[in-house]
This record gives sequence, C-alpha cells and structure tokens, in this order.
Amino acid sequence: MTELEGHGGELALAALRARGVEAMFTLSGGHVFPLYDAAHTTGFPLIDVRHEQSAVFAAEATAKLTRRPGLAVLTAGPGVTNGVSAVTSAKFNGSPVVVLGGRAPQMRWGAGSLQEFDHVPVLAPITKHAATVTDVNAIAADVGAAADLALAPHRGPVFLDLPMDVVFDRAKSVITPPAAPEVPGADPEEVAAAAALIARADRPVLIAGSDVYAGSAEQALVAAAEALRVPVFSNGQGRGCIPADHPLAFARVRGKAFKSADLVVVVGTPLDFRLGFGAFGEAAVVHVVDSPSQKAGHVTPAAAPVGDLASILTAFANYTGPRADHEGWIASLRDLEDAARSAELDVLRADTDPIKPARIYGELRQVLDRDAVVICDGGDFVSYGGRYLDSYTPGCWLDPGPYGCLGTGSGYAIGARVARPSAQICVLFGDGAAGFSLMDVESLVRQNLPVVMVVGNNGIWGLEKHPMQAVYGYDVAADLQPGLRYDDVVGALGGAGETVEKPGDLGAALRRAFEAGVPYLVNVLTDPTDAYPRSSNLA
Repeated sequence: MTELEGHGGELALAALRARGVEAMFTLSGGHVFPLYDAAHTTGFPLIDVRHEQSAVFAAEATAKLTRRPGLAVLTAGPGVTNGVSAVTSAKFNGSPVVVLGGRAPQMRWGAGSLQEFDHVPVLAPITKHAATVTDVNAIAADVGAAADLALAPHRGPVFLDLPMDVVFDRAKSVITPPAAPEVPGADPEEVAAAAALIARADRPVLIAGSDVYAGSAEQALVAAAEALRVPVFSNGQGRGCIPADHPLAFARVRGKAFKSADLVVVVGTPLDFRLGFGAFGEAAVVHVVDSPSQKAGHVTPAAAPVGDLASILTAFANYTGPRADHEGWIASLRDLEDAARSAELDVLRADTDPIKPARIYGELRQVLDRDAVVICDGGDFVSYGGRYLDSYTPGCWLDPGPYGCLGTGSGYAIGARVARPSAQICVLFGDGAAGFSLMDVESLVRQNLPVVMVVGNNGIWGLEKHPMQAVYGYDVAADLQPGLRYDDVVGALGGAGETVEKPGDLGAALRRAFEAGVPYLVNVLTDPTDAYPRSSNLA
C-alpha cells in the first residue's frame, strides 16, 4: 500500500496503474481534465481519438490482448453515450474495460449545467457495475474496486462517473494493491464426470472459446487435448490457443465433425447462435464455463463444470480412468481436413476479374507472421477471413464477438498497436464497416501507430443485400458507391494506400503495406455477386 495526496484524477490513475493499466484512451473533454493532467505529469500514455466509440474499442483491444484492464475516459453527456455500443460489445465479449466518465458538478445538479445527464441508468444494464463517485476521498478505493471487479470472472466492463467538483478536488488516499479475483472452485465430481465422458466417448470434439485465452488456459487446453486425444476447434479469441498446425487442431470440417460427434465439449464460450444454440444432433454436450452466470439456461448438458478454466482443463489432462480409443476418429477427421484444405487452394488462387474475396486471403496467408494480430470489422468479407486465415499464437485474433457491432476496426487497431508495438497489425474491413471509423486513421497517423488495413470493397452491404434478394426478390438500402477510393481517404489523413483491381497485383500491394511503416490501406475491388455461404441461424 502507498499513500498519495492529489486531485481526483491523480488518485484514480494511481489506483489503475497499480492494477496494470498501461494506457488511457479518450476524446478530449473538459469534464475529465484532471485525468489528463495525471497522465501528462506522470508520463502515462494518453491516446486520443476522433470518436468516443473508438476510445472504448481501443481500451477493449488492450484488455483482450494483455488480459489486464483497459481504460477509456469519456467526457460527460454525449461523450459517455457515444461509447455505449462499444461498452455493450465489451459486455458481450467479457472484456475487462474500465470506463471513467465525466459528470456535471454535484453541487449544482439539477440546475442545467452543460451536458448534465445521469449516465448510470444507461450504463448499468451493459456493465458489471455502474455508479457515481460522490466524494474525492472515495475515488481511489472505488476505482480500484471497479477494476478488480472487471477482472473477476465472468470478466466485463465497469463504469464510474466523476462529477467535476469531485474529480477536481484534492484528498489524501491509500492506493491498495489489486485484489485477487475470486474464482469459483469447480465441483470435483462434476469435473471428474466431464473428464470421464470425454475419455469414454467414441467421437468427442472440443470447442475452445475466447475465455480460454482470457483465463490464461491455453497451455492447459493443449495438455488436455493431448492427454485425452480430442480434436479441437475454436472460435473468437480461442483461435490460436492451440496452434493451427497442431495435429489435434481442426478448422475446415466443423460441420461434419459436429454432425458425427457423440460428445461436444464447449469450453469458455456461450452456446449461442455461433454454435447452433448448443444443439449438435444426437451428441451430448459438456459445457465448461468460468462463472455461474455463463451457464446456458436453454440446454441441459451432460456435465457443466464451473470455475477456473485452466484448473478444469488441467484436471481433464490428469484423468486416469477408462478411455476409448480416439485415434480412428482423429484420423478420419484429419483426412477430411486435409481434403478440405486441398480443395480450397483453387479459390485462394482464383485469378478472376473482379477479384474473389478468397484470393485476398490466399495472398494474406503468404505475408502474415505467426503472431500477427488480425482484426475483423465487417460482414461477408471478414467471414471469409475467419474461414481461410489460420491462427498460430494465442491472443492474436480480434473480432467483434457475438454482439456483432461494426466500427471496431480502427479502435481495435489503435489498442492493438499500443499493446503489441512490434507485431504486425492487420485490420480486415468490409467497405461498409470502414465507414464507421475510418476517420480514426488520423489518430493512428498523428500518434505514429502504423497498421495495415485491407478493405474488401464490393460496393454493397453484402450481408444484407444477398439475403434480402433471396427473401423479397429485391433489395433496398444495401448499396454503396462502387469502386470508392478508401485509400485516398487514408492518404488525405496522412497515411498511404493503393487500390487493387487485378488479383495478380495483390501480393506486391500487401508487401508494400507491411513495409510502409505508416497506416496503409489496400483497397481491393471485389466481386459484388460473391456471397459468403452462411449457414448459421442468427436468431
């Protein structure tokens, strides 16, 4: 413990620094000047953006990549409400984001101060905790406790707003170290039952979700898969927790595996629309989660251990009871996987005009490092990325998650570059999604945060146009300007880029992008008739 005397911004930042927070993301506002002063006078990284949504997305990216709290500071009123969609995404993703909001003065509340608005009722449903700090003496303790709560399973965002007269005030406070997260101990009998089901199943498969990475359980996942000899699929930030080239890692035969399996083990992700709401034909389901709040209420699993995922997976690895031989099952899936990968080579090399989205990913596979951070912001175009790009390193895949919020791209890119200063950062934009946040390229340029952006530019909202045509025979509100020069936008903002119209020019353009050392956008004109073959029931 340390004692500190200072204004409210200094007390808040000291509590957060004690918890491993390494950067502040914001858009300038007078209500939160003391927080800026605390950052400026102590050399704490302060990154400002052009829209508050990007500040929260940047904070979420750092939280996802570092497994520590991310920090967004939003000024009062519209500053806070502009961040609501991003906070909601963090809630759905289980991301430990601390959002500190400005607030009109407590002493004059109700008199009509600038941007006087009670944020707490708006933020309460989309956070683990939302409150107003009404006394400068409570700032350090309340901010520290909120950050600790954000990290406790199940992780998620927290919100505190600080009235101007409180945050500008001074106090002497004790800065406490972080409290260890309270992780529920899994029921040993439930864990043993789950392990026995896996071991004795004839055709088990395991799905690793984002919480495997968030819970630092990637090594335990690999150990459990190897010990029990189970094929592993992944989604979200679970990608890379078992390297794509591991003998037990599979990606291309998910549907066939789920249809043939007699047991599906889902670890660290909800049984939502991405997994057919937990219905896998005749297969029994084991659902492993880190918190009782994550248990599925619409499915009755054969076993459902709840607790620290690393501990549960380690217990699976240590199982010594009877087991079935899974080698034939693994070999049959490997044959199918290899055949699927061979079959996709033609589309990854397709020399068509217009360019097929798959060809872009064929070229990206040649230039991405094993630890490149890949960021997804879009619909059909990034769905192809999920299909064709492989992940080899834990914590290198950032998609919007189950809330499906567009506009993550630039904010995630900012946060990823701050969290991973030496890694390749590659943002995959649909041309529709690019419209949400491309102005924040100026933030990247101004603060020397180089990233590569690849836009799949088909001039339409593909995720809506094709289904609407199928349902109604026509479409409305689904067209964008064809051939729009998003690279010129980036150039005007101080970055660089180019438009690619021929598939043979893709490889060289991507190499130039990664070598540029500035925010660089490769604007690829793609075939608007190409529709991603979607099979998920979104509702």
